[in-house]
Amino acid sequence: MKIDFANLQYQYQLYKQEIDEAIHKVLNKSNYIMGNEVKELEGNLKTFTGVKNAITCSSGTDALLLAMMALDIKPDDEVITTPFTFIATAETIAFLGAKPVFVDIDEKTYNIDPSKIEEKITEKTKAIIPVSLYGQASDMEAIEAIAKKHNLKVIVDGAQSFGGTFNGKYDSNLGDISTTSFFPAKPLGCFGDGGAVFTNSDELAQKIKSLRVHGQSKRYHHKYIGMGGRMDTLQCAIVDVKLKYYEKDLALRQEVASKYSEALKDKELVLPFIDERATSAFAQYSVRVKDRDDIQAKLKEQDIPTAVHYPMPLHLQECFAYLGYKKGDFPISEAVSEEIMSLPMNPYVSDDEISFISNAF
Repeated sequence: MKIDFANLQYQYQLYKQEIDEAIHKVLNKSNYIMGNEVKELEGNLKTFTGVKNAITCSSGTDALLLAMMALDIKPDDEVITTPFTFIATAETIAFLGAKPVFVDIDEKTYNIDPSKIEEKITEKTKAIIPVSLYGQASDMEAIEAIAKKHNLKVIVDGAQSFGGTFNGKYDSNLGDISTTSFFPAKPLGCFGDGGAVFTNSDELAQKIKSLRVHGQSKRYHHKYIGMGGRMDTLQCAIVDVKLKYYEKDLALRQEVASKYSEALKDKELVLPFIDERATSAFAQYSVRVKDRDDIQAKLKEQDIPTAVHYPMPLHLQECFAYLGYKKGDFPISEAVSEEIMSLPMNPYVSDDEISFISNAF
């Protein structure tokens, strides 16, 4: 049995006619930058999430940059986040000259542990960036209470979690600003790079819209130092088609995850834990396993693809050596990084594939 990890081609074939029509509509108008499809997608993202403002942008990484720029994160400011995430979370902090301050993760959810945040707050702390890892929001109740107490801003890195919820609210509707990615393999993906920034603040939204077009207030008049951060019209048209079917695809992802958990419950694995207040978008279905390299090799022999998200926490990455962290500083992140392994995950993993994968362990 040959199993596709993300099954992007299958999804394209499902929606091929509508996607092709949307692409050709853009091609025929040749309005590739800030065409009507950009506003149409942004309107539909607002409707889906219930957030007041949705601003598309060039990637999930640029979404984080735009969020921090909108909040005036400056050199020497400190931003608290997790070391167990994709590098973009902390890379963007450092890119702006601010200092990433890491806090270890909760051993069950793999998200930032709120109980360890306050001890890292200083007079230089300006924001907290919780990451909704693998599709599940962090404990936003606790994080937002801490932020309010210390007058800090909260930016949700929801690159993996579009459609996930916490306390009945979409991940995109949490924090002062929330971001997401439309990278092709994300739960809602385009055919290249793309992302979005969400906020209920009209003031922040206006600033973000300006920042993504080089800080312009009007053509060739620049209020801010900004960036070229637009999502192109073609990608917006593609995502807009897929968004129509996203509730169905999201439900299928959750169904696949549930079937995995049932099939694997008797194996020597640590299965995903979902907080009772949350629902996950299941960007990945990640398990912890001893002897990961051996297990991956064993599965590979049977044509079962796996991935590791993420094999080295950020505090041990060479590029962050200047922060002065060392091995042992964040023991849970380090332990999880040595055992975590993602199985094929997409809305179309079949019952036969789940059975085949579970029997391979």
